[in-house]
Amino acid sequence: MNIAVLGAGAWGTAIAAAFSSRHSVVLYARSAEQCASLSRNRNNARYLPLLALPESLQVTDDLNAAVQHGAAHGLTLIATPTDALRSVVRRVCDIAPDAPLVWLCKGFEQSSEQLPYQVVQQEIGDRQDAGPLSGPSFAIEVARGLPAALTVAGAPAFCERVTDALHGGALRIYSTADVIGVEVGGAVKNVMAIAAGISDALQLGLNARAALITRGLAEMTRFGAALGARPETFMGLTGMGDLILTATGDLSRNRKVGLALGRGATIEAAVGDLGHVAEGVRSAHAVLTRARQCDIDMPITEAVCAVLDGAMTAAEALHALLAREPKVEAQPS
Repeated sequence: MNIAVLGAGAWGTAIAAAFSSRHSVVLYARSAEQCASLSRNRNNARYLPLLALPESLQVTDDLNAAVQHGAAHGLTLIATPTDALRSVVRRVCDIAPDAPLVWLCKGFEQSSEQLPYQVVQQEIGDRQDAGPLSGPSFAIEVARGLPAALTVAGAPAFCERVTDALHGGALRIYSTADVIGVEVGGAVKNVMAIAAGISDALQLGLNARAALITRGLAEMTRFGAALGARPETFMGLTGMGDLILTATGDLSRNRKVGLALGRGATIEAAVGDLGHVAEGVRSAHAVLTRARQCDIDMPITEAVCAVLDGAMTAAEALHALLAREPKVEAQPS
């Protein structure tokens, strides 16, 4: 199958490398300079310096050529940050209006505070051949061919097409119709990972981390259900699975931001040292705003936002969480 991957960051490069052994893959890099470097050195020095790109992987800075490649009986995978999704979808549809679209980003668009599926719907309508691919997956591990499992969400025929194309080898693809649940899990888990990083930086221990992840999952489930998601989705790969990975894995960007904040760094310094996008920083306030609109209690998210804003130190946010009144533990149903 022909596959176009639009976006040569860490995840786009990893996915393109992983699929190039089975498909004809074109990786689109926005910058001509980056494209030349990728083609010449067969290496993404900025985002995945330890990965050697397969010789079969084609790289281009010609968006039209990349989209046409994917549109020819194939798939177009959008691997940009969430804030770039809208503009990329517009450009893709100008080139190939009927191209099936798979987006890999997680989080909320900052300007509209909308999830990716809502952004796509605004641009192309409620199409049956578009949806997210998400799940617990660090880019470098997928690129190296280590086992991973992802979930595609959307209409049954679309999910079947994506699964047929991408499932195989060390990568397992599951499917669901719950687009909202998949996207809420992908967005909120990043906020919880920042909280987990703060907890670890304060040396609160593994008991505290387990409690935080569990209560974070409860927040995620309440929030998702209020937006129309299925609660059971959060027990799966894009909920609990992605949350555990992002909150505990040393490769997690959002956890690294939390670690830096917990050690006293400013948010500017924490993000600057990272050198990559940390979607939890961009999504935290959107999550809190939407939660308040739905009258959903999300104390961990509130604490993270307070630290991001500089309204509280990490220690003060911890104290605020511990000072909350005891409650009955409500299990997601």
